[in-house]
Amino acid sequence: MRIVKSSLHEACADRIREQINAGVLLPGTRIPERDLCEQFGVSRTPLREALKALAAEGWVELTPHRGACVTRLDRADIENAFEIMAALESLAGRLACERIRDDELAGIRALHQEMCAHYESGELPQYFRCNQRIHEAIIDAARNPELRRLYDSLSGRLQRARYTANLTRQRWSTAVQEHERILEALTARNADRLSRLLAEHLQHKLEAVCEANFVNDTEQDGGVDRTHRYSGSH
Repeated sequence: MRIVKSSLHEACADRIREQINAGVLLPGTRIPERDLCEQFGVSRTPLREALKALAAEGWVELTPHRGACVTRLDRADIENAFEIMAALESLAGRLACERIRDDELAGIRALHQEMCAHYESGELPQYFRCNQRIHEAIIDAARNPELRRLYDSLSGRLQRARYTANLTRQRWSTAVQEHERILEALTARNADRLSRLLAEHLQHKLEAVCEANFVNDTEQDGGVDRTHRYSGSH
């Protein structure tokens, strides 16, 4: 199917994500740039812009003179990153309840409505972008630049894992319900509840990724299962 979207590199990135998730492009395999250009009806420029964006998000790895390959997700790395991200988002939620402005809350509420509309239409890439903007808005509302810096350093590495967590309709529905409760807690400025809900939300994402077999098991960390370690701990 040819792409007719105005933002060609974003549209290409969406299609490549879909192909990776569907198993058309397998972990460790090279991205067939020429074939994808023909398939999408685009030139090399927007495709390569898309690959750069996907590399920043952890979907592909760019190698000089060899092109792009689909990255493999390592279970230990993903668990470590989710553990830290859960702590960061939990803290951000607590701070946001104290510091968020009314206009920022209204913006998050509008993003939530847009996200739900994409859910109803089955538009996962568009849903995911709204979802990410909501999480980033909560981080911003915490008004802690160092927290934002740490969040940004991890966010790109977890983009692919967070996207794949909603590949089943049941998981996707559960995520939307969790976001409803997150918005309610933020609106009520209930710091304890929001902190706990955000930590649980990240735990459920990690569980979904591991259940979907999108990660490679390793011998690191002694084989310890940490998918439940940080639930409700903040």
